[in-house]
Amino acid sequence: MNRVSDFVVAAGLVKEYRGGVRAVDGLSFSVGSGEVYGLLGRNGAGKTTTVRVLVGLLAPTAGSAAVGALATSAINSLANPLDLPIGCQVWPLRSMLKDFPAFAKMVAGIGVTRLELCSPIGYGAEFASLANGKEVKRILEDNGLKSESSHFSMGELPKSQEKSIAWAKEIWITQMITASLGEGNGGDHPTLDQVKKAADEYNQIAAVAARADMQQGLHNEGFELSKVDGKRTYDLLFDLLDPKLVKFQFQMSTITAGLIAADYFERFPGRFFSMHVQDVDMHGEGRHPQVPVGQGSIDWAKTFNAAKTGGVRNYFVEQNWELTQKSVAYLKALKV
Repeated sequence: MNRVSDFVVAAGLVKEYRGGVRAVDGLSFSVGSGEVYGLLGRNGAGKTTTVRVLVGLLAPTAGSAAVGALATSAINSLANPLDLPIGCQVWPLRSMLKDFPAFAKMVAGIGVTRLELCSPIGYGAEFASLANGKEVKRILEDNGLKSESSHFSMGELPKSQEKSIAWAKEIWITQMITASLGEGNGGDHPTLDQVKKAADEYNQIAAVAARADMQQGLHNEGFELSKVDGKRTYDLLFDLLDPKLVKFQFQMSTITAGLIAADYFERFPGRFFSMHVQDVDMHGEGRHPQVPVGQGSIDWAKTFNAAKTGGVRNYFVEQNWELTQKSVAYLKALKV
């Protein structure tokens, strides 16, 4: 795929309509000059939508599609891991969010085209500039950015999920992710009963999200990294959480706790949809500092290849601004 001679190219193509209806989901293919290629599928499979995107009648939600001379530039513009746009999570950059238009221009300037947000409803004053969802979407579009993913707190969702979903829909967010299930469930030291209770509660939250055409997701932090009766809580959650209702977002920095992304992607195919990208220098003893992606101990080619099995559809650099700039530059050049 993606030969220089390709005349038609679709790379990680996604098209969503209003209401969160996803007509095309991560489609990639290429057709060489003079080749005959057919799109087969039932009614509603996305064949017509794909053709309309290819000929320019519709704009893609993510990925790219091009015909003729534009196909070569499309290949080059998506020469990133997984043929997916490079994203950035706003949490470590939250001190810069007060002037959101300036922030959006800044991150777009280094090659980021996707932002993962944090809900102002649950994350508080530092994210107040994101409160007006329609205005956020306008600013993103003005800078060539999109946001399909955001984090929501467990203090927020049980109390105001309807409000949170409404905010997300204004921005066209379709992934609603919680950082951890520890709040109210034993924190970093849960019992087995608390793990089961947390999973039951989250399945219920995810069912409400699904009815609103949202995909609920779970990140991995303290609660998930804990062990209960000798078993990793994170591993238990793969059995306890409904695989249709809850997808997982892998935090790469948890290599410091012994979690290797590629191993989890292979062990649990199709259970992931996202990842937070950091690199860590694991050499020596004591504290293991974060470093720019490509300068630490993580095997990125292995990670991104395994991510295809895991089901990863997007990824977001989650580092301070200095590291983010260097990491994005590395990802723009990385071919897997």
